[in-house]
Amino acid sequence: MAAAQVAGSLPGGPPPETPGEPPFEPGRGFRCLSARLCALRPDDSSSGRTEIHLLFDQLISETYSEGSGVAPEDVSTLLVQACRLVPLNQNHLVSKLSQLIHHLLNTLQVIVDEQNLDFLLAYTISAIQQCSSWTHMQILQALAALVYGNGSKCQKYLPDLLGKSGLLMKLSDLAQSDPEVRRAAVHCMANLCLSVPGQPYLEEPYQNICFQVFLTTLQSPKSSDMDDITFCMLLQNALKGIQSLLNGGKMKLTQTDELGALLAVLKSKKKKSKVKAKKIQQGEKEEEEEESSGEREVAPVTGPGRLNLHRGDAQGPSSPGAQSLPLAGSGAAGKDRVSSPFSSSSWRRVSSSESDYSDAEGGMQSKVRSYQAKVRQGALACFLSTIKSIEKKVLYGYWSAFVPDTPELGSPQSVSLMTLTLKDPSPKCLANLVSNSPYNRLKLSLLTKVWNQIKPYIRHKDVNVRVSSLTLLGAIVSTHAPLPEVQLLLQQPCSSGLGSSSSATPHLSPPEWWKKAPSGPFVEEGAVSSPKLSSEPCWLIRLCISIVVLPREDSCSGSDAGSAGGSIYEPFPMRLEALQLLEELGTSLIHQYKPDSSVAPDQRVPVPLVVTFWTMMLNGPLPRALQNAEHPTLQASACDALSSILPEAFSSLPDVIFVADTANAILMSLQDKSLNVRAKAAWSLGNLTDTLIVNMETPDPSFQEEFSGLLLLKMLQSAIDASKDKDKVKSNAVRALGNLLHFLQPSHIEKPRFAEIIEEAIQALISTVLIEAAMKVRWNACYALGNVFKNPALPLETAPWTSQAYNALTSVVTSCKNFKVRIRSAAALAVPHRREHYGSVEQYAQIWNALVTALQKSEDTTDFLEFKYCASLRTQICQALIHLLSLASPSDLSCIRETLELHGDMVQSFILQFLKSGTERDDAGAPHHPQERDQMVRTALGHINNVQVLTGDPAKKAIVSFLEDTLTIYFDSSGSQVALLGLTHR
Repeated sequence: MAAAQVAGSLPGGPPPETPGEPPFEPGRGFRCLSARLCALRPDDSSSGRTEIHLLFDQLISETYSEGSGVAPEDVSTLLVQACRLVPLNQNHLVSKLSQLIHHLLNTLQVIVDEQNLDFLLAYTISAIQQCSSWTHMQILQALAALVYGNGSKCQKYLPDLLGKSGLLMKLSDLAQSDPEVRRAAVHCMANLCLSVPGQPYLEEPYQNICFQVFLTTLQSPKSSDMDDITFCMLLQNALKGIQSLLNGGKMKLTQTDELGALLAVLKSKKKKSKVKAKKIQQGEKEEEEEESSGEREVAPVTGPGRLNLHRGDAQGPSSPGAQSLPLAGSGAAGKDRVSSPFSSSSWRRVSSSESDYSDAEGGMQSKVRSYQAKVRQGALACFLSTIKSIEKKVLYGYWSAFVPDTPELGSPQSVSLMTLTLKDPSPKCLANLVSNSPYNRLKLSLLTKVWNQIKPYIRHKDVNVRVSSLTLLGAIVSTHAPLPEVQLLLQQPCSSGLGSSSSATPHLSPPEWWKKAPSGPFVEEGAVSSPKLSSEPCWLIRLCISIVVLPREDSCSGSDAGSAGGSIYEPFPMRLEALQLLEELGTSLIHQYKPDSSVAPDQRVPVPLVVTFWTMMLNGPLPRALQNAEHPTLQASACDALSSILPEAFSSLPDVIFVADTANAILMSLQDKSLNVRAKAAWSLGNLTDTLIVNMETPDPSFQEEFSGLLLLKMLQSAIDASKDKDKVKSNAVRALGNLLHFLQPSHIEKPRFAEIIEEAIQALISTVLIEAAMKVRWNACYALGNVFKNPALPLETAPWTSQAYNALTSVVTSCKNFKVRIRSAAALAVPHRREHYGSVEQYAQIWNALVTALQKSEDTTDFLEFKYCASLRTQICQALIHLLSLASPSDLSCIRETLELHGDMVQSFILQFLKSGTERDDAGAPHHPQERDQMVRTALGHINNVQVLTGDPAKKAIVSFLEDTLTIYFDSSGSQVALLGLTHR
């Protein structure tokens, strides 16, 4: 909630244009070199080998910046051609080719397609078998890059790699003489275990094989010929592999011995001292035995808050251009954040060079401490995946090894999760603590202390620390903390707390960099009628926008990770976190304006400032992020931000250009190749169309009249196309279709070009209602048809699709296995408010009979979980039946009478339950008060009484008698004598 205070002092006006990219054609160098390489033919001469060597060197040294313009298929084609040119008896060329494979795939973030992957895997496996042992490390590095994200496509090669005498089994064995080769082999296995959503997992026998290798690796001590850094990287790869198996591979730890051994080794790797892991038994505390060497790490390191995923990296946790992905579940306010494209793993690729650790910083000792900190972080992430993958009742017996004890006076403090957090702090840990603290029971100024301590670190040299610091600031801003304290923190001057030269905040540079952030004239206090708002732009918004849109400073480029080599912008994880923090601000503004908000109206951020905030967003970070095809996660986060626009802001805009800009940005993302981006874009489109409906309720019709008909056509067509996508996209696409069809004005509908697309849109909704899709998809489709029925301008009484829509809904209300979908279809059938909208007498009769049948079958289910929705379903059906009675025409009465003669007692009993018990709060549109419910029946009775038929018509007489009896029983049982007398008098 406190996040909304950030918007209290926004700079207004559009930002100036950001610096452009360097003036060269993206990808030109690569294409020229690729053309030269593809023109070569196999040549074993000395000059031929020299030419190939030179081309490989040029391709490796080429600068591949963001937006490089190099297509993944071009990279794959080049690598296949390179392999054809290099015979396996040329060790030096094979080694150089392996470096090229690793470099291009890693730098350009390419996942090789299946056809080319088959050829390249066969080549690299043959190379390991035939080439000299000194080339194995480079070949394994190439192999790791090839199998990354492709584990499910490597099935035919798994026996060669992971069989009893498989290459990776031999090279990862404890007896392997070369420690770098052993580490690279374990890394290959870890990348094989990394699963991609929507693709098959690694087969179970191979999962078990890899798990045993990873566990053995973690249990084994460092050999004498292995240096500390290589050992740390080996442990990181083993931890990454186990986490991938538990998360994406859905591996279950069913053996007690396996679970106990894993928990023991994870606990040992989380500690500051090096201890031997003893298997933990249920109900036992782990005894800690120090190694005889007595080796200990030197001092705690404020570890980066994110974990590292190396892709085909033979030199350490770094390689040029590696992509950085966020830790799953991390976020500024504890809400779900954008996950990586491979959300099964919370590891991410990083890039840092050995120059990060200069002699002035402690040299090798500082470097070793950093790597050891990453191992501890990896162990914590793996521990989280472990406890999520086992049942709580099984885990309960092991908690004594991890929760703190109460030691006797004078006894040493046992190592636990609590002591670990205290002794090895991280901004990410503090963010979670801030998000879940009960501020009403804590003293004031605690947040201020945390804020002042962490604020300088947003300019730390290490990108991981900077990202974690932003996460923490976002947690403070977004939490339910006392608003005055947070507001004071946000109103600090830009430079407050950032110019310190204290030794506690190393690697800082002056904070002038974000003062260049795009801004216009500041919003004056009087413009928003709120004397509490400062005219100085909020530094946090300026900071986040500048991170997304402005080039980075040289002062922090040395250790930045996650951006392609040569990028002039802030590293990807930094931009992602900044964009997510801005999205949190938008979400908090929405919460302020909700009906149940605890924020008083005079304390809310005024709508004009909200409009200014979103104007800045659309003129700055959002377009850049949406156009960033190299980082689908960044695009998805931008879509998330678009979905958090305050609906009330739209009606305050001077025109609809802002809405049009937003819509066009979303429609562009709906075409993205990333499913995650398309899903987020569909969610944003659904939210945007929600705001269109909100603005229909305003007295000023100019918004609807000025909205571009061409843009509406584009939105409808995009939503129709998205409704044929995967369920994650489809569910929000049909929601958007319903809103758009509801929004259409007579001026739109009367145009011939709209007729065809309206028909296509409604057919898309009808097919979605009927298909066997996820519950959420069908629920949204039924809801969307209800929205269609709300538009009086649509020709419901004459259009051929009307009967098709009713047929789909009546089919669902009587037969769908999911009761939530049945409830929503019954609600949609009760939407039309005119008898002619229900069509012919036969159509009306079909709907009436379907609802009576649905009432009969309201308890027919074999799924126990559906029983809790039975009462809600009956309530919604009764409401629909009473609604139909209140609109019945003379021709409809005979059908109603026939049904009541057959099932009158059943219908009456459920209507009485409806009158007495009411409805659940989650039944949207259903009346909650007894007076409303009995008034519905009274209205229906009055309508039937007024229907003009021949005197003594038996159908009318039967229906009136039925309704009067129902009300009499209800009033008699409720003791409402006044109402009963009134009914008798009538």
